[in-house]
Amino acid sequence: MHLTLVGLSHKTAPVEIREKLTFPAHRQEEALSLLLSTPEVAEAVVLSTCNRTEIYAVTAAGTDGSGAVVDFLADYHDLDRHELVRYLYFSEGEAVVRHLFRVVASLDSMVIGEAQILGQVKEAYEHAFANDSAGRIFNKLFRQSFEVGKRVRSETDIGENAVSISYAAVELAKKVFDSLDGRTVLILGAGKMSELTAKHLVSNGVKTVLVANRTYERAQELACRFCGLAIRYDELFERMREADIVISSTAATSYVVTKDDVAAARKGRRGQPLFLIDIAVPRDIDPDVNQLDDVFLYDIDDLSGVVESNLEERMREARRAEEIIGEEMAAFERWIESMEVVPTVAAIRAKAEQVRSAELEKALKRLGGLSEKELKTVDALTTSIVNKMLHGPTARLKMVAGEKDGYTYVEAARFLYGLDSNPEGKAAHAGLIRSLFGRAERAAERAADKGTQSEMGDTIGC
Repeated sequence: MHLTLVGLSHKTAPVEIREKLTFPAHRQEEALSLLLSTPEVAEAVVLSTCNRTEIYAVTAAGTDGSGAVVDFLADYHDLDRHELVRYLYFSEGEAVVRHLFRVVASLDSMVIGEAQILGQVKEAYEHAFANDSAGRIFNKLFRQSFEVGKRVRSETDIGENAVSISYAAVELAKKVFDSLDGRTVLILGAGKMSELTAKHLVSNGVKTVLVANRTYERAQELACRFCGLAIRYDELFERMREADIVISSTAATSYVVTKDDVAAARKGRRGQPLFLIDIAVPRDIDPDVNQLDDVFLYDIDDLSGVVESNLEERMREARRAEEIIGEEMAAFERWIESMEVVPTVAAIRAKAEQVRSAELEKALKRLGGLSEKELKTVDALTTSIVNKMLHGPTARLKMVAGEKDGYTYVEAARFLYGLDSNPEGKAAHAGLIRSLFGRAERAAERAADKGTQSEMGDTIGC
């Protein structure tokens, strides 16, 4: 098995490309099923947010796992494969672990330190778990990644001076208006991002909150939290005339606000500016809206420079976060070393044999004078007892180890038999480490490139 990652993000692809590769929650079951139907993919998790789409996979060793994932992305979204590859990044082995840990720590986010990504990764994993696409490796890897996120939050100040995307939207609004005091905001969409944005706006002086959503009851729920007013969706553009700020974050797959809609809403406003922020992916608002006088439209890519003032301090905290990631990567590698079931069963039997041999030797000294035949009988008896005592537990351990949460049985067995303090067996587990982390393959490639044996030694040891 081999760890594989294929993805794109705000760093490699503009919003018009990212919005073509989204995987909404209601389509994840279908997507995961298709992914696992390919012979190269054994486990998979699909992470899809406004800023990134990433496919994490456990792929069969010796196959083109990355190529299989690229083919899936191109086929699923009906995109040209060669055009798509221009925007993708690829990682294998331990680089996948590091990337995931950096993602949950928010070190790879558009705004370093934002808190939403941890919940988004959890949701992606839960989809995979519910659809039987996360097995022993990903159950452990993703759950450990959540611990990374928690440690970074609790042991660093990377989340201080909050600058989430919703906060960045508010900061941008403050650049258009001298003050937000007394302003009216229209929130289109009643999701979590809309709620966070409304919270920041109200705390910065916005007086009136209007909420529109296709489900009126959801609009009422959100409006109630801010003493605002829910409006019917068919009244959206009529009530837009009252707004100074429009924040749009729906799950629509096409534009819900067009240039003509905004032009009609502008009538009677007497040249007062209208500020629109589209924080949805795919975008909610037609970019042509920007052509209208006194209308300012910004999409999610425009938010990246809003919070520069906080980045220097966050980068200092990010260095501590990188240290935490290093520690957690070492812990995950130790787990990989110990969790292959066959070496664990072998270690259990080896320890049992050590105990049997030692106790047999003591007993024989006390008995004394046994014949060769009697010695063989006693030896066979003790061996038979040990084998029969271990057969059931080890057979069941092999049976459940590959199931969801199966690694917990292996961990329990190692704890109960006291194997974790045993330094022996690392060599026996090296095959799994090389397979998952791809060390041997990378070492061979680098050695071939440089033509030196010493380069291979250095690489394997890194």
